[in-house]
Amino acid sequence: MLQSLRIRNLALLEEVALDFEPGYTAVTGETGAGKSILLGALSLLAGSRAEKTVIRQGAAACEVEAALFFADPRKVDGVLAALDLPACEDGVLILKRSLPREKAPKITVNGGLATLAALQALGEHWIDFHGPAEPRRLLREAAQLELLDLYARAGPALAAYAEAYRAWRGLAAERERLAGEARLPPEQIEFLQGQLAKMDRLELTAEAIEALERDFQRLSQAQELIERAQALAAGITGDDGVLGRVAQLVREARQLEAVDPASKALADRLASVSVELADLGGEFASLSQNLVFEPERADDLQARMNAWLDLKRRHGGDVRAVLAARVGIRRRLEAQGDLAGALARLDRQAAEAERAARRLAEALRLVREKAARELAKAGARAIAQLGFKKTDFLVRLATLPALGPAGDCACEFLFSPNVGEPPLPLGRIASSGELARVMLALKTILADVDDIPLLVFDEVDSNVGGEVGGIVGEQLAGIARKHQVLCVTHLPQVAAHADRHLVVTKDQTKDRAVVAIEPIHGNRQARVSELARMLGDRNAKSARAHAEELLKSRS
Repeated sequence: MLQSLRIRNLALLEEVALDFEPGYTAVTGETGAGKSILLGALSLLAGSRAEKTVIRQGAAACEVEAALFFADPRKVDGVLAALDLPACEDGVLILKRSLPREKAPKITVNGGLATLAALQALGEHWIDFHGPAEPRRLLREAAQLELLDLYARAGPALAAYAEAYRAWRGLAAERERLAGEARLPPEQIEFLQGQLAKMDRLELTAEAIEALERDFQRLSQAQELIERAQALAAGITGDDGVLGRVAQLVREARQLEAVDPASKALADRLASVSVELADLGGEFASLSQNLVFEPERADDLQARMNAWLDLKRRHGGDVRAVLAARVGIRRRLEAQGDLAGALARLDRQAAEAERAARRLAEALRLVREKAARELAKAGARAIAQLGFKKTDFLVRLATLPALGPAGDCACEFLFSPNVGEPPLPLGRIASSGELARVMLALKTILADVDDIPLLVFDEVDSNVGGEVGGIVGEQLAGIARKHQVLCVTHLPQVAAHADRHLVVTKDQTKDRAVVAIEPIHGNRQARVSELARMLGDRNAKSARAHAEELLKSRS
């Protein structure tokens, strides 16, 4: 969960430090007050791209920092390890992003320097945004299938199928390429054989290539290195080197020791310095001798480096790409010896891979069919709680004519908001308000299977009336029993159900506008005043009485 958030110089906000707790937090404020700044700060920490125009006018940089707590940090620690970043300490993940006006941006994760891609990878494990555009996403069949798979916990089955599908399509593509390529001309075969021989002469491992590049670097700078090492050796042990002067000092220290035995420790330390200097001089001299490359070895090193640079240029920038190219070249050359046989082998392999993919697609479809029936029932109940008295909600699976990346079936949500009307696809019948409520109902159901700790809702109550707003607030509070929920809302009925309440204000009485974010959940009168403002007039007795009723209904 999000524990704390600090924002400096973002848009109109100068500085704020906020502490968060589990449960449901509402964010309210006048239209245009700057509620989006809070969401923008979280978005920056989740890895969204940002222009330097977000920096507060007159400030040198904007900065956002958050502390997140994971009761079980093993999953996020695994992500951190894969990104070569420090693990969480006591389950706490520290994210910090600085965007200077004149310098390069800086990102740190648990104190270690990180990239924007690393923030994005981590963001997938701690935050999920649901904005005004989210309900429109529900109209896409691909998004509907994703929600069904999430409800079905079909991740392992989908991953197994996807791997088999990629293997099958890879073999089919290889077969198509080989058939279209036909027999290579002699000069092309000769070129590929030369490339293969060049690859085989090199030891294509990351360690060997690293050693080759290091040795070549030393060869390229050998003369300079030799001169520097020799100069260091001469400066230490040469005729005019420092060692001679230190030896004289050691003798004088021993004479001092004869007069004053208490100085023996100092004389011994000086003698140790003399010994260490002698060792250093010898090692620099040895280094200068080792840097001398024999002509034969230098020629071999140059030839191997030229070969590696040529392979990198032709086949990719790293060892893995060159190794993959070697496999491909060897396969193409082998195929030239028996093109018909190679095509037949690929046909057999592709057919077997397709059968395996179809078996896994069928298993995946069975999982989806069971989940579709359950999701339809649960969805209908949840939608009914959001103000639809007589409604119907179905999840229909349709068999595809051919296997696709997501299996052998498509998914479509059907909805009927009114009694007597047949269920139709969402895009053909649902208004924007109805879509928002359907999406919220599904999010409520999926809260049990979604392990993202922080869910951020941005005006999810758009196009929803006051009575239904109260139900929306109840639903968000229900989701908050298993997730931390942050919701930007304009409806007092939604805000009243929150455990905590943040108010965003904009002060334009001075030379420049200033945005502030303040918690008010600890001050009941402040909260009543804010809810009354949202109802129409913070000073009206009727609005304040209604606000009191909303807070009492929550408790």
